[in-house]
Amino acid sequence: QYVDMVLCYLRLDSEDTDYMFQEYGMDGIVRQALHRFSSSFINGKIRLEYQPVKSRVLTDEKWLLFVIEQVLSNALKYTKSGGRIWIEEAEPGILCIGDTGIGIAPEDLPRIFEKGYTGYNGRCQKKASGIGLYLCSRICNRLGHRIWVSSAVGAGTRVYLDVRKAHLEIE
Repeated sequence: QYVDMVLCYLRLDSEDTDYMFQEYGMDGIVRQALHRFSSSFINGKIRLEYQPVKSRVLTDEKWLLFVIEQVLSNALKYTKSGGRIWIEEAEPGILCIGDTGIGIAPEDLPRIFEKGYTGYNGRCQKKASGIGLYLCSRICNRLGHRIWVSSAVGAGTRVYLDVRKAHLEIE
């Protein structure tokens, strides 16, 4: 996964970034990400609660899939065995990925999308690179989507992806 992140980082600033915008069903993209991490859910004994997502989105599937996979990876990384992760539409066009993990300190929340920032949990757990959420933010910006996080220490984290904001048209 770190190799994917490095390659993504390098491609993101390239003039030749291969965006291919089409309309997709969000459910199909989310299911691809869940399939990739299915063994992590099983081996970590983490319960998945998934409500099929009905929204359609104008996006680049590969790049949005990277964002969803990164968010799921973080949720799995910081959720203990016996915890749960859920995915649902908070409202049409807004995907919510929530977990019962360790949460993010309030003082760290404003900086989590900064390049290289790992925060208290990243330093203590030694699991963070400080690049994943930075890439997610940059990708969402390029795709015309929005990402934000709410969290509380000990209570978990919710990551929201607003895919309604794409100001693009299919050619």
